[in-house]
Amino acid sequence: MAKLHFKYGAMNSGKSDTLIKTVYNYEERGLNVVVIKPKVDTKGGGTIVARGGHSRNVDLLADETINLLDEISTKRNIACVLVDEAQFLSSEHVSQLYALAKQHDISVICYGLRTDFQSKVFIPGAKRLLEVADSISKLPTMCFCGSQAEFNTRKLDGVYIFSGNQIAIEDGQEITYDALCGACYLREGGTI
Repeated sequence: MAKLHFKYGAMNSGKSDTLIKTVYNYEERGLNVVVIKPKVDTKGGGTIVARGGHSRNVDLLADETINLLDEISTKRNIACVLVDEAQFLSSEHVSQLYALAKQHDISVICYGLRTDFQSKVFIPGAKRLLEVADSISKLPTMCFCGSQAEFNTRKLDGVYIFSGNQIAIEDGQEITYDALCGACYLREGGTI
């Protein structure tokens, strides 16, 4: 029976790079995949852009009008569904992906963040994946100090900030994200 996998990691842990490599591995063997990205993630438009420079066109941009189960279950010979930025999925989308795995025997691998820059779980996508995924694994990355990074941080014009909307993608200001270990996160002003 196919499974729903959630592979999470802090910023810069290589989630999109890993997804693109996984797509390549499936396609190299002649297996069909469907690549999904939530439409709310406007970075790259209809393309997944990885830090390492690789990119992959998306097959489906998911928004509230799309039923993923209906869209994908009618396609023939799909071996795997891969989702980038899964923390932005709706709860319904996660349940639909679960049904794809269990009712249609299609493996589903979701890549995304577990928590936001305020150390709060991403709702609803990551929360629902943590509730129902068959397999949950962490992609590690390093903090600037050399310890393993656990926390995502947001910088506005080069300064760490710890308040604001959970989602801020290309809103006209210079917003960047880093991953920090717990000690560095607290030192920069984050709270637990």
